[in-house]
Amino acid sequence: MTQERSRHGGRNGQSVAASSTTSEERVIAAVNDEEPRWLSTMEQRAWRAHLTAHKLLEHRLDRDLQTFGLSVNDYEILVNLSESAEHRMRMSDLADATIQSRSRLSHQISRMEAAGLVARETCVDDRRGTFAVLTEHGWATIQQVAPHHVASVRQHFIDLLTDDQLRELEAAYSPVVTHLKSLR
Repeated sequence: MTQERSRHGGRNGQSVAASSTTSEERVIAAVNDEEPRWLSTMEQRAWRAHLTAHKLLEHRLDRDLQTFGLSVNDYEILVNLSESAEHRMRMSDLADATIQSRSRLSHQISRMEAAGLVARETCVDDRRGTFAVLTEHGWATIQQVAPHHVASVRQHFIDLLTDDQLRELEAAYSPVVTHLKSLR
């Protein structure tokens, strides 16, 4: 059964405005309702297409980066550091930027330190804080790998879509990104 969107943006007349309940409480309440809001055929196709495209693209980009001894996560960290002032970021900020737990990022940085791509430095202003710093080898690596990575992104994603489709995709994902960031 297809459900219509209301003028408020929700389904079946429900407003999408924030309420005092948490996201987790709303999910639990939805599951405890008598009848779940099953995905329509169109919604299932869209959801599954998103999941499949995301997994296949991430796998392809990861394989292409392996040629250079990097993973997608390594590359994302190198990009964030290369775009930051003095090629350094507080570890907590880097964890937030890469959407990783602090523990997972710490392990990732340890592997990248062993490869000579990054170093850790103590924060002078806050001795509890630590910076991840891009090394000269890390800088040389990102400069070498970036053109290949961009070519891969173009080949497997950007060049397969029209400019209109890219604008629509960005517009479609913006409210999802905004919503999920608000939950962090």
